[in-house]
Amino acid sequence: MDNRLLDILVCPICKGPLEHDKKAQELICKADKLAYPIRDGIPIMWADQARDLQATPSA
Repeated sequence: MDNRLLDILVCPICKGPLEHDKKAQELICKADKLAYPIRDGIPIMWADQARDLQATPSA
């Protein structure tokens, strides 16, 4: 993920900053507690594609 791109990307919901989780290949919005996936180096910034960080994993 290009650092210049990270500097201009914001959360599409709250317009807040995002953190890059290199291991999980996600962009994290701490304010909304969402994780946006990065697929093939492209951030997927659709709210319906984001993972809820507060959701409990299914067993």
